[in-house]
This record gives sequence, structure tokens and C-alpha cells, in this order.
Amino acid sequence: MSTENKELVRRWFEEVWNKGRTAAIHEMFAEDGIAHGLSDESGAPLRGPKHFETFHAKFREAFPDIIVTVEDTIAEGDKVAARCSVRAKHTGDSLGVAATHLPVDFTGMTIVRIRDGKIIEAWNNFDFMKMYRQIGAI
Repeated sequence: MSTENKELVRRWFEEVWNKGRTAAIHEMFAEDGIAHGLSDESGAPLRGPKHFETFHAKFREAFPDIIVTVEDTIAEGDKVAARCSVRAKHTGDSLGVAATHLPVDFTGMTIVRIRDGKIIEAWNNFDFMKMYRQIGAI
């Protein structure tokens, strides 16, 4: 089970983020799934594929060439921890900051809980502060 769960997490970053496949969100994120550490405009955690899709669209619009590299994964039971590095160029206005065309490079970690082959819960901790500093937003 650990191998399949690790592969699901790697596939998530490859399909959803690197390839920008919106359909993959619905394939891999459970209807009752929750993504802690990522929020909607009200500050609430993202719940279900439709809310995640909205977040994804805004982020991919700001960084259409985003590449997330999964550096390491560790699995135990129904959970997978992944350490990631992120690289992109800020070419869109969707995050409340006009496109700067500056590169960003930051890291993050996530712990994902998997049920029935889908992500049911994720705890995300990405260095968005560094990202916002790199594009001059703070």
C-alpha cells in the first residue's frame, strides 16, 4: 500500500501542477477531501475538488509554467509525507499582484492521508512568504 500511496502523491504533483490537468483533481482528490494550509478567499481550508479547482486555477494563472519536484517521500499506513521544491515565473495577475515576470523558487512539505486511492486530507506547508517576497508583494 505504501508504494501505491507514494505513487499517488507523485502523480498528483505531476498531473495537477506540472501538467495543469484540472481533471486530475477530480480523479485524485476525494469529494469530501480537505486541504489544510491552502485556503479560499474567506480563509477556510479547501474542501472538495471544486474548491481546490478554484485555488488551482488562480495559482496556475499566476504561474503557468510551474514545476513542482517531489524530492522525497515517506509513507506509513495511510499517510505520505512529501518534500517538494517549486520553480516558476510570475506571469499572471490572479493572486492580487500584477505579473512581475520574476522567477520564484521555494520549498514546501505536505502530509497526505489517502483513502480508497484518493486524497482525503492534506496538511500543506509551503513557503508562500518567500514566494510573495520574490515577486515584491511584501
